[in-house]
Amino acid sequence: MTKDIFGKALLDYQNDNYSEDIITWTNISDKDELPLPYLFRTYSEMPKLEQKALQLSKGKILDVGCGAGNHALWLQEKGFNVKAIDCSKGAIDVCKLRGLKNAEHIALLNETDTFDTILLLMNGTGIFQEIFQIAKYLNHLKSLLKPNGQILIDSSDISYMYEDEDGGTWLDLNSSYYGELDYFFSYKGEEEAPMKWLYLDFETLNTPCQSVGLKCEKVMDGEHFDYLARITLI
Repeated sequence: MTKDIFGKALLDYQNDNYSEDIITWTNISDKDELPLPYLFRTYSEMPKLEQKALQLSKGKILDVGCGAGNHALWLQEKGFNVKAIDCSKGAIDVCKLRGLKNAEHIALLNETDTFDTILLLMNGTGIFQEIFQIAKYLNHLKSLLKPNGQILIDSSDISYMYEDEDGGTWLDLNSSYYGELDYFFSYKGEEEAPMKWLYLDFETLNTPCQSVGLKCEKVMDGEHFDYLARITLI
């Protein structure tokens, strides 16, 4: 059972109790700070990939894994009908405190409404958790799309994290896909149960999309091995 320390951190920041940041690490990387102010960034502070995704958004919109609601709030201000969902209750509480009209504490696989645009940003492929679950999630996302609808999702090719100083890579070809990570985080000395998190290179996202009847196209590359993709019905 999750302790929702991510939600607690967001609520602390929202309620002016900001004193320290979230600490994150993975099975292949050392501890790093995730600054809470970054999780409350404005449109002008967002990476180009996120700005582009918001610019491409249309119609009725679902923001999946909305966090503090930055994307959904910007869209709401622009007059869009937007729903934000997150599996963190604290995150949804923060969204409501910030004025988001439609925010629900629900897992993606339990969502049943239909949308013109579905956003999965801040490494949106992470929600798939593991390679073998991609098709299940894509099929569900497909069921949530209205005709001519679109999924806007970003991720990163993290093969660079396996490079040695000489530029060679040390990928273990006998292990699972290199983008499957165990993700850990702690806040104010309290540690969350580790979760599976998935980074996908574009081709490894494109293949299962085709297998479930979806078209996947790269919209743009980011500044650091990341990209934004647009997935549509064929």
